[in-house]
Amino acid sequence: MTRSMLTVALMAGCVCFASTALAKGDAAQGKFEVYSCHGCHGVPGYESAYPQYHVPRIAGQNEQYIIDALNEYRSGARKYPTMSAQAHSLTEQQIENIAAYLSSLAPKQLHENSQEY
Repeated sequence: MTRSMLTVALMAGCVCFASTALAKGDAAQGKFEVYSCHGCHGVPGYESAYPQYHVPRIAGQNEQYIIDALNEYRSGARKYPTMSAQAHSLTEQQIENIAAYLSSLAPKQLHENSQEY
């Protein structure tokens, strides 16, 4: 009896761990949530006025890098007022969705669609 209870407990733990380990962003949903990114990252050759800063391209960037960067803006580890405000307005799921979408793009696709990111 004790052995079967232990087995059930271990299996339940594995299922819970697997569901969180496999949780990731939805690129299709991220395509709709990325609209606020386009205002800066979608403008070819854009630089912000203050502080003077070249806005990087983020399409095709590594998914985990985007997630980490947005979380660092939220925590204050990275400092840029606009990005901090944007990151604070997003849920963790939205961040994962946006990262999934942006990482699925290739820079070549952006020029074909006349979008930058």
